[in-house]
Amino acid sequence: MDSSLSLLELNSLVRRSLEQCLPDEYWIQAELSDVRSNTTGHCYLEFVQKDPRSNNLVAKARGMIWNNIYRLLKPYFEETTGQMFASGIKVLVKVTVQFHELYGYSLTVLDIDPAYTLGDMARRRREILLQLEEEGVLTLNKELEMPVLPQRIAVISSATAAGYGDFCHQLQHNPGGFFFYTELFSALMQGNQVEESVLAALDRINARVNEFDVVVIIRGGGATSDLSGFDTYLLATACAQFPLPIITGIGHERDDTVLDSVAHTRVKTPTAAAELLIHRITEVADHLEELSARVQQGAYAILEQEWRRLETIQIRIPNLVHRKLTDARFALLSAEKDLSQVTKALLARQHHRLELLQHRIADASPDKLLSRGYSITLKDGKAVTNASSLKQGDKLVTRFSKGEVQSVVERQAPE
Repeated sequence: MDSSLSLLELNSLVRRSLEQCLPDEYWIQAELSDVRSNTTGHCYLEFVQKDPRSNNLVAKARGMIWNNIYRLLKPYFEETTGQMFASGIKVLVKVTVQFHELYGYSLTVLDIDPAYTLGDMARRRREILLQLEEEGVLTLNKELEMPVLPQRIAVISSATAAGYGDFCHQLQHNPGGFFFYTELFSALMQGNQVEESVLAALDRINARVNEFDVVVIIRGGGATSDLSGFDTYLLATACAQFPLPIITGIGHERDDTVLDSVAHTRVKTPTAAAELLIHRITEVADHLEELSARVQQGAYAILEQEWRRLETIQIRIPNLVHRKLTDARFALLSAEKDLSQVTKALLARQHHRLELLQHRIADASPDKLLSRGYSITLKDGKAVTNASSLKQGDKLVTRFSKGEVQSVVERQAPE
């Protein structure tokens, strides 16, 4: 019993042993967990390691970053990586091993290597993109045809974001005076709820998909460390398969997020997104003006050609008229000659016919018959052809070739 130690003595022994065995600084790879800071500016966190297959914890250690180091380390890390210094990311940090009799084992962070986190972030992006490629959806949104006139724009952004205001101002004051209709689908563009919020906005747009030409996802004024929400598989696959072209302008100049990689078009800033749409409309307007000029030039060319043709015809008209008149005069003369000949022939035939008729009439005339010794007996000026039509006392006139006599019927002829 005399060799027993108190807990404090044992912990002190552990502290001295660790200080002797692990006196140096060590670079360790771990995942951050339970990151928090207090009013003093110190940062308290946990380092964990998980089994890559089962995702179960295999190691854990408390850690802390003193205020004088944390206020330099955090902005440097976030500026370099574009990733918040928060739980869930993998880091490479330089630590010293500490043991306190009351608080136990912990690691004190002295430095951090952002390149390691960048590598891990890039690896995760590559894994997501590879998964999307294997599923056959990686380039679906890029394969959509950009509308000729993208004027109806669904905007996913925060209503208070400076980038949203810049975007709308740029569209409204475009040099060409083109009209754009924009409708905001508000979403959180930083923090842990980016994925959920943007997905909800996409669902609302999809319910009215026929009312819009393109979707623009923009942010502005936030820290680059808030971009991790745009590097998720669920958001990427939703955007990749969205039925409208998606334009991203989330202010990430260092490299592309997964969302940038699957979107139809990626630009650096919200203003650049507005300029892209204005440029698209301007190109169409210029093309229409070019077509209008070509139509006008073609019309002028046709009119000029027709005018020259009319002038040529006008010059040729007198000659044509003279030739036509000459031809007509010749035709009339020929017709007159033919008509005269035809008329003469017709008159000769008719004259010969009349002479024949005249002879026939002369042969059949009463005078001709009388000259041959015939006579005509008349009663009351009418020729008597039947003796039975006469009665006693009728006065008759008998006409001869030369002269006539009068007689009275003495008795009626027997029937």
